[in-house]
Amino acid sequence: MGNRVKTIFGYMHLAQFAGYIVPFAGIIVPIVMWTSFKDNNTKVDVHGKNIINFMITFYLYIGTALVLCLLLIGFALLWGLGVIAILFPIIGAVKAGDNEVYKYPGTIKFLK
Repeated sequence: MGNRVKTIFGYMHLAQFAGYIVPFAGIIVPIVMWTSFKDNNTKVDVHGKNIINFMITFYLYIGTALVLCLLLIGFALLWGLGVIAILFPIIGAVKAGDNEVYKYPGTIKFLK
């Protein structure tokens, strides 16, 4: 597999950080990359689905944690989710560079 394809895999994972610079870019950029390249390579489709599933699940967890802030436990959950939001995409990009598919832990499979 060429370096170009592995680079696309890594960028798909790291594109989630674009949301820290431009609102909603962390959601839109990975989706655009996935839909643009998924027909060229089946592994792009697998990586893209894993990323999209992670993002959907992550926002469900954020919503649950916000509700649990009423019970004060949600603040600790939000802190943990913040750490996860930084670590998991980096791990995914590193694994993609090693030509491995990273399945984000705790992710619900919406797209199969």
